[in-house]
Formats: sequence, C-alpha cells, structure tokens
Amino acid sequence: MNPNPEAAQGAADSLRIVRAACPHDCPDTCAMLVGVRDGVAVQVRGDPGHPTTGGSLCTKVSRYLERTYHPARVLRPLRRSGPKGSGSFEPVSWDEALDDIAARLRRLAAADAQSIVPYSYCGTMGLVQGESMAGRFFHRLGASLLDRTICSTAGGEGLRQVLGGLVGMDMEQFEHSRLILIWGSNSITSNLHFWSIAQRARRAGATLVCIDPWRNETARRCQMHLQLRPGTDAALAYALMGELVRNDWLDHDYIERHTLGFEALRERALSWSAERAAAVCGLEATQIRELARLLGTTRAAAIRLNYGLQRVRGGGNAVRAVACLPALTGAWRDPAGGLLLSSSGHFAVATEALERPDLLRGRRPRSINMSTLGDALLHPGGGDFGPRIDALLVYNSNLAAIAPESGKVRRGLLREDLYTVVLEHFRTDTADLADYILPATTQLEHLDVLKSYGHRYWVANEPAIAPVGESRPNTRIFRDLAARMGFDDPCFGDSDEQIAAQALADDPRNAGLDFATLRRQGWGKVASPPAPFAEGGFPTPSGRCQFVHPPDLQAGRDPLPQVILPYESAQSAPELALRYPLAMITPPARHFLNSSFVNVDSLRALEREPVLLLHPLDAAVRGVAQGDMVRCFNDRGEMLARCRVSDETREAQVVALGVWWRKLSPGGSNVNELTHQLPTDLGAGPCFHDCLVQVERSEA
Repeated sequence: MNPNPEAAQGAADSLRIVRAACPHDCPDTCAMLVGVRDGVAVQVRGDPGHPTTGGSLCTKVSRYLERTYHPARVLRPLRRSGPKGSGSFEPVSWDEALDDIAARLRRLAAADAQSIVPYSYCGTMGLVQGESMAGRFFHRLGASLLDRTICSTAGGEGLRQVLGGLVGMDMEQFEHSRLILIWGSNSITSNLHFWSIAQRARRAGATLVCIDPWRNETARRCQMHLQLRPGTDAALAYALMGELVRNDWLDHDYIERHTLGFEALRERALSWSAERAAAVCGLEATQIRELARLLGTTRAAAIRLNYGLQRVRGGGNAVRAVACLPALTGAWRDPAGGLLLSSSGHFAVATEALERPDLLRGRRPRSINMSTLGDALLHPGGGDFGPRIDALLVYNSNLAAIAPESGKVRRGLLREDLYTVVLEHFRTDTADLADYILPATTQLEHLDVLKSYGHRYWVANEPAIAPVGESRPNTRIFRDLAARMGFDDPCFGDSDEQIAAQALADDPRNAGLDFATLRRQGWGKVASPPAPFAEGGFPTPSGRCQFVHPPDLQAGRDPLPQVILPYESAQSAPELALRYPLAMITPPARHFLNSSFVNVDSLRALEREPVLLLHPLDAAVRGVAQGDMVRCFNDRGEMLARCRVSDETREAQVVALGVWWRKLSPGGSNVNELTHQLPTDLGAGPCFHDCLVQVERSEA
C-alpha cells in the first residue's frame, strides 16, 4: 500500500486529524498531527501549537509515511528455514510462532532463566511500547537483566555527580541567552528544534560557539568553532576554569552559598593554563582565552551539552568538568543561563509500576552490559559470567549494526545454538540472523506516551491507523507470550491505555498531568521553574553543585573531575598510532537516526552511500583523491566508504558518518566493525569516538 500524500487535499470533512508523537531517539520529541482518510494515513506534520515543535518536523520524520507503508515491511511472522545468515525464512501464523517461542523459553528457563537475555534500546522512546510489558515479562521469567548503556550512561552519571540528576535549563529559555556554547553536538542533525531556538537568539545578538572535533553543519554556522581533538574536552573545561579564576570572572556569592569543593577545584584549574590545554586539545591558546572571556563576562551564558563528547574513555569526567562551569560564573541565576544535557530528571516516571521489578520475587539475575554484547555472546559460560547465553529476544534495536565491535556481535548471532527472536518492522541486519521475526507496529499504529530528554513536555501518541498487515504492538506480543508461559499475574492483563495511565507518577513535578489530560491536549509541561537553580537547591545529597564527589572523597579517591585521555590516540597509545595513525569519530549522517531510516529509499538517496571525510594532507600522503573508494581498517575489522577530501575534519582524524545497515553498505560492514568494547570511565558506556584506524585507497 502506497498512499499518495496529495490525497490529503480534498474535502476537509473526510480528513481525520490524530494527535501523535515522534518516538525516535532524539531530544526534540516532536508533537505530530497525522491526517487519516478512509483508514489510510495521508499526511504527517508537526503540531504548530506545540511550543518546541512549532509545526515543523525534521526531514527524517516528515517521510514517516514512507516508513510505515514501506513495501519491504515485515507483515507476517517469519520463521528461519535455512542456516543462520542464509536469509531463508517462511511465513507462519502468530499462534505457531508464539507457541514455539514459549516452548523454547520454558525449556531454557527450567534449567536457568539467566540464559535468556533481552536486548532493546530506543527504537521507540515510548514508555508503553518500550519497557513496560516487556519489563514485566522478563522480570517474571527471571531472565538476565540488560544494562542499557549504549548511549548516555557516561554523561548521565557525570551529570548526576555534579548536579544530582538529569536536570538543567529549559530549552525554550535558550532564546534569551546572550552566549550559547554548543558542545559535542551537531544540532542541525540531532537537535533541530534547539537549533531554531539558537538561531532566534543569534538574531537577537547572541554569540554561538561550537566545540566539536568536526567542522560540521552546526560549526560552520556559529561565530566561533573550537575544533579540539576527540576525548580532550575535560582539558578544555579545566583551562576555561583556570582563566575564570585568574581573571576573577567568578560569582563568589553563588560559589559560597551553592557549591561544594571550590578550593580543591580552584587549585586544579590553576594547574591548567591555556597553553597546556591547547597542546592537549590541538587548539590555539588564544581561542581558549577568548572563549573564557566570553563565558566569564556574558550574562545569560548557556551551554547546550550533548552526548557526543561522552563517547570516549574519559567521557563521564568530561561531562563533570563542563558541568562545573555555570556554577562558577553564577550563570544559573538567570533562566537563560546554565547548562542542558538532558531534561529527563524533570519528569516523574512511575518506572516500577510500568516494569514491575517486584515480579523477580527476590531473585537477583545477572546483568549483561549491552555495550559488550559481542564478548557476552561468544562467552562459553561458567565462572563469574554465569550460564551461556542461549536465547536473545531483541526489540526496539538493530544490534548487529549499532553495537560496538560488531564483528564479534555478528559471530555471536551466527551461533546455530543461539535462539534469537526479533520484533521488527523490517529485515534489518539483526533480523536476518534471527530464528523468528515478529512484525511490530510503527508509531502510527499503536498507543503510547513519551517524555523528552531535550524539553519539558509530556506528549501523547494516539494510534492513527489500524496495524498494517498482521503487525502487533510490542505490548500485545509480550502479553501473548506471558499467557503461553502461564504467567497469570493481573498486570499482564493491563491494556495499553492502563499502562499509559500508570506511566505518569503522582508527583508534583508532573504538574497534575495525567494521561487523560494528555490525550485531550496532546501534550503538557512539567512544573520545573525556568531557572531551577537560581537559589541553589540542586538534587544532590548536599543540595549544592558538587565540584567534588563526596563518595570518592570518603573512599580516598580523587574526588575532582579528571582529565582521562582516550584508550586509542596518538597521545595515549603512541605504539598503536604507528600502525593506525588516524583517530576516527562516527557521528550520525544527517538523514539517519542511529540505524533507523537507512532503508527509507528517499532518505538513503540523499545520503547516497557511506562517506568518510579525510583531511587533504592525509589524503595526499595516501594517494587518495576526492571520490575514491577507500578501505578504513584496524585490527578489529574494516569497512569501505566513499572518500570526501575535506578540511572539515582535522589532520590525523577521519569522520565516518553512520550508522549504515551492514547489508546496505559496500563490503557488508559499517563503522562499528572498527569500534571496540572497552568501557567509559563512568557508566560503563561505549567509546564510539575513541578509535584508531588506517585508511588506504581501495580498488573495490
């Protein structure tokens, strides 16, 4: 079915408008309006009444009809009919598939339920179709827990140690800022509606500064760009602090009343001169001094921190260091000053009511770190690891494309003795290696409720159309599996409407909102004030902005943010850099979101093929010209990409835009073939931008 959006232009009384919400892993969490005629969705647009969406959607989501009605959608349950990886599947009925899956899970659970592992992330950010019924199912089963680290745990833990939670500025207040530091973010690609706000601030006289190793679309449109080396952000933050101290650009009253550990921080900051940091970061000392001057002398100075800088070995400590800056200058006093990494902590989610950890009934299953799944799948079992992983249930994720060191992940998924079930819309890289593919609904076909990590609005999503083909919501699939497993706990009978109503906790932060209100209005704002820390009141144990981390202090460890260089860089691993002299970062391609949308034809046509940016000096040494196909490789694997010779990247650095599906890439691999599984300093997250490679011209 391929509805024509032009059909939306007809008799107005035949077009039904349904309130919806974008479910994808993006801080914007847009409110949408879906036009439906005769049961078919014919238009998707941004809600003009929603304060941050403002009627516009990104290019990706504006093509959502192409995704929903894609001719390659999986519309019936499929069972593998050939060897793993052969691509041979046969259609079966839902009853046959669910009966078979439940029987296998019962046998495995009888021996040790920890041999069963769920794998999911933010293929949907929805609280209903995400971890609600799924969490109940796996808790009741006693399966291994999943440590969901793949995106933001390093930065999240860093922010908690300093501010006390995932809290910060109101995104709407950036419009009134006079200085905006966009740090570790290509906002035009990954935070478009914030960029619109920043542009309004610039037109009102604000200065925009981008701090990023890549001169991306956002950096090119800012007045200043500090193009530092990957993984050196903490050194830059300390140099800025040092300049603030030396020039006394400090709010001493705010520091005294609302911070903890200033004297220790002051001493360390003074050890970082602009020259010292410039040598580490690959910057000019004058750039650092000028940025410090702006930061210290501009009222309403704001930092939009994003997750790019924390995907390196020292990423958690880098976030800690940057998060200290607004308290030093007293920027938190102004609603348009301070910092925003995530707004998640301003929402009150009833997680225990949704996921029901009480169903574990005293059991304490092991936890598998999703960022090291490659090693976990290849582990034979035994010892501290516990039982071998014998079954993997995947939903809301394409792990074969997005997990680090994906060569190991693929080898694990190819195990004939691994039973894999994938809930999906398409035959992704992961689904191709499954034993069963179960067709899931898209956002236009099910009910949900979402919070945001970029703004402060709850958003409701109504089903606009009936499920296409035989697809089913995640909630129904896990509800039906629970029934076949004999799980008769009343919570498995909860409808999607009941689950959505349970999602919003009875908490003052939610400003009296409930799901019924959200359904009527489409969205509603939480109660957090515009300047949440104008008078301190941080959600830390001390109530202060914590420059030092008290548990580290009590344990005799270094309590201050540390400068921790990458595992793989010329500075930290010189011998490795002799063989692999190029630092690789892997930011997202503009028209993809992680691995979502890669198979939407119109979006893939805009990206054309995997691209690798190589500095002109590095290209000349290797005999590589613009448009050549190149092989990018290290000891873990290789990928092929079209070379773009460009000074948008630094010398000795390559930018590999991702995340392409492996099977839609030349050579059948992608950037994560080269990334490693070593953890970040805090939060045990992945180090996607902490990777050394070599590049050569390819004849492929």
